[in-house]
Amino acid sequence: MKKLFLLISGLLAIHAAVADPLPRAPASDAGFSADGLARMDSFFEREIQANRVPGAVVAIARDGKLVHYKAYGYLDRSRNVPMPLDAVFALASMTKVMTSVAALQLNQDGRLPLKSRLSDYYPGFAGMKVGVALPDGSLRLDPQARPIYIQDLFRHTSGLTYGGRGDNPVSRLYPDGTKPAFDGSIGEFIDMLTQLPLAHQPGTAFEYSFSIDVLGAVVEKVSGQRLGAYLQQNVWNPLGMADTTFAVPADKRARIAQPFARNPLDGKPQSIPVIARQTQFDCGGACAFGTVADYLRFGQMLVNGGVLDDHRILSPKTVAHMTSNHLGPEIRNTVGVVEPHREGYGFGLGVAVRVHPGISAVPGNPGEFSWNGAYGTQFFADPKERLVVVVGTAAPGELRKYYREQVQALVYGAMVR
Repeated sequence: MKKLFLLISGLLAIHAAVADPLPRAPASDAGFSADGLARMDSFFEREIQANRVPGAVVAIARDGKLVHYKAYGYLDRSRNVPMPLDAVFALASMTKVMTSVAALQLNQDGRLPLKSRLSDYYPGFAGMKVGVALPDGSLRLDPQARPIYIQDLFRHTSGLTYGGRGDNPVSRLYPDGTKPAFDGSIGEFIDMLTQLPLAHQPGTAFEYSFSIDVLGAVVEKVSGQRLGAYLQQNVWNPLGMADTTFAVPADKRARIAQPFARNPLDGKPQSIPVIARQTQFDCGGACAFGTVADYLRFGQMLVNGGVLDDHRILSPKTVAHMTSNHLGPEIRNTVGVVEPHREGYGFGLGVAVRVHPGISAVPGNPGEFSWNGAYGTQFFADPKERLVVVVGTAAPGELRKYYREQVQALVYGAMVR
């Protein structure tokens, strides 16, 4: 009992020292049921007790006010370190949304047209061939029917892919997107990609891919700055995202959330590689770290139409364009293949966009936009409900998809108006 009291006291002290990312509002004033939000507590308590996830931080904001902001379980279960509110998470593909915002800033500045050719910035992409699988297992290499445009990078229609996804023989030639294959420079990364075939003709199919990593390289080429430096100056600092970075400094590394050493579903070893090994360049598709609080402010900026606390990041029209579906009827939409609850979604400029009120396994409204991270982080925003939700976990296995579906159901289930 004394140990439990000390643990609770320590958690309260940690929580008290962390500033709220947004002003608070009572749950009832924001249209939430207190009993409904308590179901979130019960859910994570059950999951943590069952050793299915080490811990989590969950933040919910509505109308720009903080409704729910709690830490659950452990930052590092192996050492019994409790989860603090300011835990630092490997954001994985939630990095993509921030990289897309950086590129959209350059677009609205007149420096990066969406229909400019990728080869204008990196000429090697012009020579990439399209791999077509033949019955004998070989690949026929066809020329590009049209160039890769910058818009294709945002919406994953470039023809690039990730390794380790599906049965596509082209995909088997690519490195795994969840592991940092980035031991060299950004130039070496581009050189490696341009020696591979494309999985599709540009502009014909949504294929989740290294596209946003390439977009980050374009941001560097256009801005003349390293991606992290550009984001620090133009997004993170203005929004007060003090813990968001591509390289966690030594004095903050003790706050990085650690996964279980073994996957709870199958007992196989698991890890988050970017925690142990710093990537050599700022990969815009997967390599940033940050807190739930930081990302909540970023998401609130987008729901506000590109502004937060008088800091204008994007214009409202740019945000509206970003969060519209860019997969026209001529493009094969496989967004639902990435995660099981994505049926009924299209894809905008760096975010998935809900286009149907039904079909999906989770509640929500058309216009909701989102993306998640392979190591267990989650972000979604519903402009109709003026809602922003961010979740941090260190859960790199398939269980992360279960938590994403459950959390979204819990959040909407707690809303009473």
